[in-house]
Amino acid sequence: MKSKLIKVHPDDNVAIALVDLWQGDRLLFEGEEIIVLSDTQAKHKIAMVDLQPEDKIFMYGVLVGKAVSGIKKGDRLTTENVRHQASQTTQKTETTTWKAPDVSKWKDRTFMGYHRPDGQVGTANVWLFFPLVFCENRNVELLKDVFEKEFSFHKSAKQRQLLRNLIRGKDEDATVDFEEEETGIFDNIEVKFITHQGGCGGIRQDAVMLSKLLAGYVNNPNVAGATVLSLGCQNLQIDIFKKSLEAINPDIKKPVLIYEQQQEGTVDEMLNKIIRDSYEGIKKANEIKRQPAPLSKLKLGLECGGSDGFSGISANPALGYASDILAALGGSPILSEFPELCGVEQELVNRCVDDETATKFMALMKAYENAAEASGSGFDMNPSPGNIKDGLITDAMKSAGAAKKGGTSPIQAVLDYGEYVTKPGLNLLCTPGNDVESTTGMVGSGANVVVFTTGLGTPTGNPVAPIIKLSSNSTLAGRMPDIIDVDAGAVIKGEKTIPEMGEELFEYIINVAEGKIRSKADELDQDDFIPWKRGVSL
Repeated sequence: MKSKLIKVHPDDNVAIALVDLWQGDRLLFEGEEIIVLSDTQAKHKIAMVDLQPEDKIFMYGVLVGKAVSGIKKGDRLTTENVRHQASQTTQKTETTTWKAPDVSKWKDRTFMGYHRPDGQVGTANVWLFFPLVFCENRNVELLKDVFEKEFSFHKSAKQRQLLRNLIRGKDEDATVDFEEEETGIFDNIEVKFITHQGGCGGIRQDAVMLSKLLAGYVNNPNVAGATVLSLGCQNLQIDIFKKSLEAINPDIKKPVLIYEQQQEGTVDEMLNKIIRDSYEGIKKANEIKRQPAPLSKLKLGLECGGSDGFSGISANPALGYASDILAALGGSPILSEFPELCGVEQELVNRCVDDETATKFMALMKAYENAAEASGSGFDMNPSPGNIKDGLITDAMKSAGAAKKGGTSPIQAVLDYGEYVTKPGLNLLCTPGNDVESTTGMVGSGANVVVFTTGLGTPTGNPVAPIIKLSSNSTLAGRMPDIIDVDAGAVIKGEKTIPEMGEELFEYIINVAEGKIRSKADELDQDDFIPWKRGVSL
């Protein structure tokens, strides 16, 4: 009979319920009888030994909490009887060795991608519109209305007439019958639009940080070119943005069209100019075709959100195995969400390739935690109500499972928010645990595809990079098939091993990367963009 409990690590003193358990159930587990002392929903944890107040609780072989009251063997762990506790890390204590997975079957594989002049390769071909300041959001939205409706042949405003005439090579003032049937114009380019609430009003550091993020989006290999709108008087000046772009790529050859409203005249005059210029850029970008590229050109964002008690034993480890495959092939997995690495710092520090990398990671973690505590919060408040309801009752417990997304490969680089990925192998990127802020940050650091694990379901997407959703359980995959791409529930049911699930996921990633499969988020046109604002508003 299949076990109703699972213990992730031999040193753990708690186990996870794989199915709903009821008070009085008698289970045979690891050669001894466990009497369930209280009703326990699947995904929640029960004690494997008697725990006294202040006793340490271990999962994944690491400290994840402490008992605040007595917990009997077989009883359920709750937010009432357990509190967050994590081990402290002050230095690198050893250098871990890595046994890379067998990647012989992928060694000579390629994917069809969009090659950029700087050697990067995109999984998509996007022309991106965005503002440097929120004051330009309305104009970006007007352009979105014009371009999206014209390219998809819906009715629009007067600027649509200009664009259609440009498309047809007619006089700009010619009248157009908008009702006639048309087929698609461009088959090899997507036009995307992002807006935000930053660029002015906050501290100068926030404007600089936003400029780095936006420069990263322009430099992302999935972007063929960009149209940038500025007001003129905001904190995020055009020269700040240009310096950020130059810092990432001093010799960038992509077309980047920049317009400053206070220098352009009326709104109509500016929009007409933008439409003319951008249309020419989009038309040229459409000529870029997919060509074979090595898998080492993939930069894979590793994300989790709406996590449940199964995420850390199915979806996250499967993604971690896929991450290890990519690292072994010379690609760049990116692990972010620093609040969700609390408690596993020692393992990560020991995986860093040198002391400098380890020191940078510890410094970023400490600074982030101090900032959270100074605001009256802390990493211990990270689990969301949904996390807690589904069995993740402490931050360290959540973190221990979340870190499994990063696999076991050496950490080659540690990056602060806004820094760009340049090294092959696993990169750690400092971002919040918030799903969209984290995903936004990883794409800004160069991720050209993202895998997003979830146990509860989330629609998150991105305007530039495809987001692949991996469910931790089959119930979710069946309930929300419109957002879930791959189901890791077979691991929970004992039908697949972690390596088998990881290899299946890796093949899916390749298919999405070369356009054979569209992610569900892309099919839903789910384009989420939320920059991380670290400072106060002035």
